[in-house]
Amino acid sequence: MLRSIATKPFLSDFGILILRVVTGTLLIHHGYEKLANIENFADAFVRPLHLPFPILLSYVAAFSEVIGSWLLITGFLTRFGALAIMGTISVAIYHAIITAGFNIYLLELLGLYFGAAVAILAVGPGLFAIDELIVRRFSPELEREQSGSIDTVVSEGGAA
Repeated sequence: MLRSIATKPFLSDFGILILRVVTGTLLIHHGYEKLANIENFADAFVRPLHLPFPILLSYVAAFSEVIGSWLLITGFLTRFGALAIMGTISVAIYHAIITAGFNIYLLELLGLYFGAAVAILAVGPGLFAIDELIVRRFSPELEREQSGSIDTVVSEGGAA
Protein backbone atom coordinates (compact mmCIF):
# COMPACT_ATOMS: atom_id res chain seq x y z
CA MET A 1 0.00 0.00 0.00
CA LEU A 2 2.74 2.44 0.98
CA ARG A 3 4.67 1.64 -2.17
CA SER A 4 1.69 2.41 -4.41
CA ILE A 5 1.14 5.75 -2.64
CA ALA A 6 4.83 6.68 -2.77
CA THR A 7 5.49 5.62 -6.36
CA LYS A 8 2.19 6.38 -8.08
CA PRO A 9 2.36 9.60 -10.08
CA PHE A 10 -0.59 11.21 -8.26
CA LEU A 11 1.28 14.37 -7.39
CA SER A 12 2.74 14.70 -10.88
CA ASP A 13 -0.75 14.28 -12.37
CA PHE A 14 -2.08 16.86 -9.93
CA GLY A 15 0.81 19.17 -10.87
CA ILE A 16 0.01 18.81 -14.58
CA LEU A 17 -3.65 19.58 -13.81
CA ILE A 18 -2.63 22.78 -12.00
CA LEU A 19 -0.26 23.73 -14.85
CA ARG A 20 -2.96 23.13 -17.48
CA VAL A 21 -5.69 25.05 -15.68
CA VAL A 22 -3.53 28.00 -14.60
CA THR A 23 -1.89 28.36 -18.02
CA GLY A 24 -5.21 28.14 -19.84
CA THR A 25 -6.97 30.51 -17.46
CA LEU A 26 -4.26 33.16 -17.62
CA LEU A 27 -3.79 32.92 -21.39
CA ILE A 28 -7.42 32.87 -22.50
CA HIS A 29 -8.01 36.58 -21.93
CA HIS A 30 -5.27 37.43 -24.45
CA GLY A 31 -7.28 35.67 -27.16
CA TYR A 32 -10.51 37.41 -26.15
CA GLU A 33 -8.73 40.79 -26.20
CA LYS A 34 -7.56 40.11 -29.74
CA LEU A 35 -11.09 39.23 -30.83
CA ALA A 36 -12.46 42.40 -29.23
CA ASN A 37 -10.39 44.58 -31.58
CA ILE A 38 -8.92 42.40 -34.30
CA GLU A 39 -7.97 45.32 -36.56
CA ASN A 40 -5.92 46.95 -33.80
CA PHE A 41 -4.12 43.67 -33.10
CA ALA A 42 -3.37 43.19 -36.80
CA ASP A 43 -1.95 46.73 -37.05
CA ALA A 44 0.18 46.43 -33.91
CA PHE A 45 1.48 42.87 -34.17
CA VAL A 46 0.94 41.21 -37.55
CA ARG A 47 1.55 43.97 -40.08
CA PRO A 48 4.95 44.96 -38.59
CA LEU A 49 6.11 41.40 -39.33
CA HIS A 50 5.07 41.86 -42.98
CA LEU A 51 3.06 38.64 -42.91
CA PRO A 52 0.41 38.11 -45.58
CA PHE A 53 -3.29 38.23 -44.72
CA PRO A 54 -2.89 40.09 -41.40
CA ILE A 55 -6.58 39.98 -40.45
CA LEU A 56 -6.83 36.25 -41.13
CA LEU A 57 -3.65 35.55 -39.17
CA SER A 58 -4.94 37.73 -36.34
CA TYR A 59 -8.06 35.58 -36.14
CA VAL A 60 -5.91 32.44 -36.23
CA ALA A 61 -3.83 33.77 -33.32
CA ALA A 62 -6.89 34.78 -31.31
CA PHE A 63 -8.74 31.51 -31.84
CA SER A 64 -5.66 29.40 -31.18
CA GLU A 65 -5.30 31.15 -27.82
CA VAL A 66 -8.98 30.91 -26.91
CA ILE A 67 -9.60 27.37 -28.15
CA GLY A 68 -6.14 26.16 -27.09
CA SER A 69 -6.74 27.54 -23.60
CA TRP A 70 -10.11 25.81 -23.32
CA LEU A 71 -8.53 22.56 -24.48
CA LEU A 72 -5.87 22.88 -21.77
CA ILE A 73 -8.38 23.76 -19.07
CA THR A 74 -10.71 20.86 -19.86
CA GLY A 75 -8.01 18.36 -20.73
CA PHE A 76 -9.73 17.53 -24.02
CA LEU A 77 -7.38 17.20 -27.02
CA THR A 78 -4.81 18.63 -24.64
CA ARG A 79 -1.73 18.13 -26.76
CA PHE A 80 -3.44 19.75 -29.76
CA GLY A 81 -4.27 22.77 -27.57
CA ALA A 82 -0.68 22.95 -26.32
CA LEU A 83 0.59 22.79 -29.90
CA ALA A 84 -1.73 25.63 -30.97
CA ILE A 85 -0.52 27.75 -28.06
CA MET A 86 3.12 26.96 -28.84
CA GLY A 87 2.62 28.15 -32.42
CA THR A 88 1.05 31.44 -31.43
CA ILE A 89 3.53 32.12 -28.64
CA SER A 90 6.43 31.33 -31.00
CA VAL A 91 5.29 34.10 -33.33
CA ALA A 92 4.77 36.41 -30.34
CA ILE A 93 8.34 35.72 -29.16
CA TYR A 94 9.62 36.42 -32.67
CA HIS A 95 7.64 39.68 -32.76
CA ALA A 96 8.99 40.74 -29.35
CA ILE A 97 12.60 40.07 -30.37
CA ILE A 98 12.24 41.80 -33.74
CA THR A 99 10.57 44.91 -32.33
CA ALA A 100 12.27 45.30 -28.92
CA GLY A 101 15.32 43.05 -28.92
CA PHE A 102 15.95 40.70 -26.03
CA ASN A 103 13.84 42.65 -23.55
CA ILE A 104 13.33 40.35 -20.57
CA TYR A 105 10.19 42.19 -19.49
CA LEU A 106 8.49 41.31 -22.77
CA LEU A 107 9.95 37.83 -23.09
CA GLU A 108 9.47 36.47 -19.58
CA LEU A 109 5.69 35.99 -19.79
CA LEU A 110 5.93 34.64 -23.32
CA GLY A 111 8.67 32.26 -22.20
CA LEU A 112 6.53 30.99 -19.33
CA TYR A 113 3.56 30.36 -21.63
CA PHE A 114 5.81 28.64 -24.15
CA GLY A 115 7.49 26.51 -21.47
CA ALA A 116 4.15 25.46 -20.00
CA ALA A 117 2.86 24.47 -23.44
CA VAL A 118 6.03 22.48 -24.18
CA ALA A 119 5.78 20.69 -20.84
CA ILE A 120 2.12 19.79 -21.40
CA LEU A 121 2.86 18.64 -24.94
CA ALA A 122 5.74 16.47 -23.72
CA VAL A 123 4.13 14.98 -20.61
CA GLY A 124 0.51 14.83 -21.73
CA PRO A 125 -2.66 15.82 -19.92
CA GLY A 126 -2.27 13.56 -16.86
CA LEU A 127 -4.93 11.45 -15.18
CA PHE A 128 -7.25 14.36 -14.41
CA ALA A 129 -8.30 15.12 -17.98
CA ILE A 130 -11.13 14.34 -20.35
CA ASP A 131 -8.55 12.73 -22.64
CA GLU A 132 -7.85 10.17 -19.91
CA LEU A 133 -11.57 9.44 -19.45
CA ILE A 134 -11.95 8.86 -23.19
CA VAL A 135 -8.96 6.53 -23.32
CA ARG A 136 -10.24 4.53 -20.35
CA ARG A 137 -13.75 4.35 -21.83
CA PHE A 138 -12.61 3.06 -25.20
CA SER A 139 -9.66 0.99 -23.98
CA PRO A 140 -10.89 -1.17 -21.09
CA GLU A 141 -7.92 -3.51 -21.62
CA LEU A 142 -5.67 -0.63 -20.53
CA GLU A 143 -7.25 -0.65 -17.08
CA ARG A 144 -6.97 -4.45 -16.89
CA GLU A 145 -3.28 -4.28 -17.89
CA GLN A 146 -2.56 -1.69 -15.20
CA SER A 147 -4.36 -3.63 -12.48
CA GLY A 148 -2.78 -6.88 -13.71
CA SER A 149 0.72 -5.42 -13.54
CA ILE A 150 0.11 -4.23 -9.98
CA ASP A 151 -1.19 -7.69 -9.00
CA THR A 152 1.88 -9.29 -10.63
CA VAL A 153 4.27 -6.97 -8.79
CA VAL A 154 2.50 -7.61 -5.47
CA SER A 155 2.44 -11.41 -5.94
CA GLU A 156 6.08 -11.52 -7.09
CA GLY A 157 7.12 -9.32 -4.19
CA GLY A 158 5.19 -11.52 -1.74
CA ALA A 159 6.73 -14.72 -3.09
CA ALA A 160 10.31 -13.50 -2.76
